[in-house]
Parts: sequence; structure tokens; C-alpha cells
Amino acid sequence: MISWPQGYALARHAEMDSTNSEARRLAEKGEAGPVWIMAEKQTAGRGRRGRSWETLPGNLAATLLLRPQSPPGPVGQLSFAAALAVADVASHVAPKASVTVKWPNDVLVEGKKAAGILLESGDAPTGAWLAVGIGINLAAAPEGTEFPATALAQFASPPSPDEALTLLARSFAHWYAGWMSGGFETLRTAWLARAGGLGLPIRARLPHETRLGVFEGIDASGALLLNEQGRISAIAAGEVFF
Repeated sequence: MISWPQGYALARHAEMDSTNSEARRLAEKGEAGPVWIMAEKQTAGRGRRGRSWETLPGNLAATLLLRPQSPPGPVGQLSFAAALAVADVASHVAPKASVTVKWPNDVLVEGKKAAGILLESGDAPTGAWLAVGIGINLAAAPEGTEFPATALAQFASPPSPDEALTLLARSFAHWYAGWMSGGFETLRTAWLARAGGLGLPIRARLPHETRLGVFEGIDASGALLLNEQGRISAIAAGEVFF
């Protein structure tokens, strides 16, 4: 049986606006963390780029509030730790399914999106904080999404949100410790081993343009490496479509 990681607190809620918003509120009140915040229902869940995030019944919505001390690199690198942790959960629940990661922080099961990750950070009187928000489609997937979505229930009997959070918290603690001790290269190596689409054509949608090329991996900072007819460029922010 997988146990809850030592040193991490847990706060459960039946309903709230957003677990990331609650993390911000706790940080501004002086909460040091690390603490996982879980809600059975979110009324104003958020995704990347200002999108809304729907938490369907039986799915997991949780945020980890952290205050990394003397981090080895930009805390945004922990989005890769989050993706690896979610991928570990998906592989544990559905061991026969293909589980891959898609830059910058999506997790795909059989080529469809099964989770969302949103990192937010800020400064409070008590110091800088980081919120790692994670939603996993355990029981059901939303319809009408831009990128095809799926749920783990389509591949295996899904765990309860509580069980899934224990798996997630345990795995994230592992990757977080690896990042703190070994830096980003620890995450980069593991992420590339799970990466989907390596060496294949992709469409990279950037804030002001869309570019086509071959996905060559990620660099030492986590930026996407795009090969455009022999010219390699690093892309720090955007979205990828196969």
C-alpha cells in the first residue's frame, strides 16, 4: 500500500472556487507548506492561458503549496516534475495504456489529454511561494476540448480522488527531491524518456505566430527545441500540436 509522503500536510474541502486560489490565500496568510489542497468540486477552476478547468465528479482537483528553499533553478521547472508525477499515476492505474508527456506540461494517455497542470507563484510578506495545481481526469473527461481529452476510467478501474492524490503526492515528492538534489537534468532525462512525438513534425503555437518543424527535445532550461529545416531554435513558451 502506498503511504502519504512524510513532511507534506493535506487540507480537504468539499467545494471551493479554486485550489490554486486557496493556495494563494494560505500563502498570503503565512502558510509555509508544503501542503496539498484538495477539493471535491471547484466552482472557478483555472487552466493555462486563462482557460477554465472543469472538475467533473470523481476527478481529482488538487494544488500543492510550496516554498522552495534555495532552488537549483527556476521554480517553473517543477511543471516537468508535476507532469512526471501525473504520468506515474496514470501508468500505475492503467499499466497497459501508453502514457506520454507533451511539452510543456501535458500528460497523454493513448494520445489524448488526461490531466492539466497550472503553476502560479507570487510574493507574500512571509516570502515567495509556488502553487502547483493539478487536475486529473479519473472518472470522466470534458467534451468539446481543443485537444482530445480522455479519462483513466476508459482504460482501467479508476482510483478514488483520495487514492489518486496519495499516489500523486508520493510521486511528486520523489521528483521534487530529485530536482532539489540534482537540478533540472534529473527531470529532463526522465521527461525525455516519456516524451511523445520526439523526432516527429509538430505545430508550435506561440503568442504571436505559429511555427512548423520537427520536435528535437528540450534544452537544459526546459525550452522546446524545434528543427525548422535544419535550423534549431529554442521556444520558451507556447503550445504543441502533433
